[in-house]
Amino acid sequence: MAESFLVPTNDYLKSGIHIGTKFKTKYMENFIYKTRPDGLSVLNLQTIDDRIKLAINLMANYAPEEMLIVSRRENGWKAARLFGKITGTRILTGRYPPGTLTNPRLKNFMETKLLFVTDPWPDKNAVLDAFEMGVPVIALCDTNNQSNYIDLVVPCNNKGKKSLGLFFYILAKEYMKKRRMIKSDEEFKYKEEDFSDE
Repeated sequence: MAESFLVPTNDYLKSGIHIGTKFKTKYMENFIYKTRPDGLSVLNLQTIDDRIKLAINLMANYAPEEMLIVSRRENGWKAARLFGKITGTRILTGRYPPGTLTNPRLKNFMETKLLFVTDPWPDKNAVLDAFEMGVPVIALCDTNNQSNYIDLVVPCNNKGKKSLGLFFYILAKEYMKKRRMIKSDEEFKYKEEDFSDE
């Protein structure tokens, strides 16, 4: 079973991508495998892997310049920016200026065909703008997230640098292969560590 994972099971476990929060919403219950004695929820690794594959397949339908990745949470900045640098995808880190996707009169206005957010709570203004414009939204959701206005939920620890680093490492490599920007894993010149600070 584990052979079909995008990375070795151990890489997932080491990054803590499956460790949720103590709080869980009804939206995220289906993705939770168990609750640890310390109260932290543990997400199902198979589901995380399956959803990452779905996200890659969906994103592969879009050219890099047709997508926008938003991350208000600082732990996602390095990983998101490196993803943008190597794929050519537009990245917006820090505060999302309201109206960026909806108001053509703004200097920073941009049209996008797909929005990706690292956390739908701090990135909620971007999610609402995308919803208003009919733009599909992919969101990384922890156990405490709501899933309103989100087209594809990718369950994972969306707060840890290592977890986000591993996610964007996988995403960059697999997206570039699907878009034929690289032919094989060997052509991908980056390591998982490049995407996280730790």
